[in-house]
Amino acid sequence: MADQTSAAGAVYTEEVPPESYGLHAGVLGPIETLAQSVSAVAPSTSPSLTIPLVFALAGNATWFVYLIATAAMLLVGFCISRFAKLSASPGSLYSYTADTLPPFFGVIAAWGLLLAYITTGASVAGGALYYTNLIGQQFFHAEPPALLTLLLVCGMAGYVAYRDVKLSAELMLWIEIGSVSLIVLVLMIMPIRFGLRLDMDQLHLKGATLSSLGSALVLSMFSFVGFEAATTLGTEARDPLRTIPRAVLQCAVLAGVFFMLCSYSEVLGFRGASGKLSESTSPLHHLAEKAGVAPLGVGIDFGALISMFECTLACTTAAARVLLRMAHSGLLPKGLELTNKKHGTPGPAVVLSAALMFAATAGMQLRAFTGSDMYDLLGSLSVFGFLTAYALVALALPFARRAVGQHSHLLAAISIFTVLVLVLIAIFDLRSTADVLHARIPWIYLAYIAAGIAWYMIRRKRTALSAQ
Repeated sequence: MADQTSAAGAVYTEEVPPESYGLHAGVLGPIETLAQSVSAVAPSTSPSLTIPLVFALAGNATWFVYLIATAAMLLVGFCISRFAKLSASPGSLYSYTADTLPPFFGVIAAWGLLLAYITTGASVAGGALYYTNLIGQQFFHAEPPALLTLLLVCGMAGYVAYRDVKLSAELMLWIEIGSVSLIVLVLMIMPIRFGLRLDMDQLHLKGATLSSLGSALVLSMFSFVGFEAATTLGTEARDPLRTIPRAVLQCAVLAGVFFMLCSYSEVLGFRGASGKLSESTSPLHHLAEKAGVAPLGVGIDFGALISMFECTLACTTAAARVLLRMAHSGLLPKGLELTNKKHGTPGPAVVLSAALMFAATAGMQLRAFTGSDMYDLLGSLSVFGFLTAYALVALALPFARRAVGQHSHLLAAISIFTVLVLVLIAIFDLRSTADVLHARIPWIYLAYIAAGIAWYMIRRKRTALSAQ
C-alpha cells in the first residue's frame, strides 16, 4: 500500500495537467457541467414513476425516506467532491479508485460504474417507452411499435452524444428546467386552490414501520443515482477542480429538496381521491386535473417523456467516457480509445454504449416486459453498480488525501461512516427482494463483476506473457 500511496501522490499533483484523451478540453462551463449530473438524475421522472413505488412501501413516511436518502447522498457527494478537488479525468469514480487503491479495487469500480450507467440509461429508455405508450393511448388510442420506440430513443441519444458534448449539455439543461418548472407550478397552484395546510399524518409518519422504511429507502436511492455524472467531464469541464465538486454537491441538494417536496405534495394531493398514488399511471397529471390546470398535466407527461430521453443521453455520455478510460487502462480493446477529432467525442465508445442500452431493452421487450418493468428491474440492477463505486471512492478518499499530505482524522471518520451507510443500504436491498425477479438481481450483479475480474486477469496474463 506504501507504493500505491506514493503513486497516488504523483497522480494528485496539481501541477500535472489532466490528460485530454482526445476530448475537447474546457468547453463546458459550470452550468453545463451541472447539467450533466442533473440530467443523469432526471429529477422530473421520479415524481411520476419512482415516488409512487416508494409510497407503496413507506406510505406517510415517503418524504422522510427521501430525507434519509438525501443525507446519504450528501455523504457520498462530500467524499466524491473531495476527490474531485484533487483530480480530473473522464473515468470519474473509476479513476479516483484506480489511482489510489490496489488495481483489483479499481477493476471492480470500473465494471460496476459501467454497468450502472448502461443499466440506468436502459432503464429510462424503458421509461420513455412507458410514457410514449401512455401519451399514444391518451391522444391516438394506440401504441407505437415498442422496438422502434426503443431504437429511436437509444439511437438519438447516441447521435447527440457523439455529435457535440456542449450541444448535449445545453439540450439536457433546458429540457430539465422546463420539465421541473411545470411540476413546481402545479405544486404551487394546489395550495392556492385548496388552501395551505399541514398533513399531520405525514409529519407523524403514521403507519410507518422500520422494515418498510428500509426497503423504501433502497428504492428511493434510484432517484439519486447518477448525481455524480459531472465527474465524467473531468477533461471537458472548464476549471474542473472547482466546477465539478460544486456540481456534485449542488445536484444532491437540489434533487433531495425537490424529491421531498414532490413526495409530500403527492401524498397530500391524493388524500380522498378515488385512486391510490401507488396505482396511478400518471400522478402529476391527476394532481393537475384536480387543481384545475389539466393542460399542465399533459405538459408534464410530455416533459417526463423528453426527460427520459435526456437521461438516456446523459448516461450514454457518461458510459462512453468510462469506456474510454477503461480502454486507456488496458481493461478493454484499444479501439474504444478512439475519439473524433472534429467533435472531440469518443465515437466507438458512444456507439457501444447506445447499442448496449438498446440491446438490454429490446431483449426484455421481446420477452414481454413492459416499459415500467424495464424501468423497475434495470434500475434496481443499476443501484448495485452505483453503491459499489460510491463505497470504493469513500474507502479510497483517506488514502488519496494522505498521499498529498492532507490527512484528516475527521475526513477518515466520515469516509468510514459513508462506507457503513452504503453497506447497510445494500443489505436492505438484499432483504427487500419481494419476488423472484428482484431476488435474482444481486446474483446477476455478482456474476457480472466476477466475469469482469476474470476478464482483467486474462488480459493481465496475456500482457505479462507478451512482455517476456
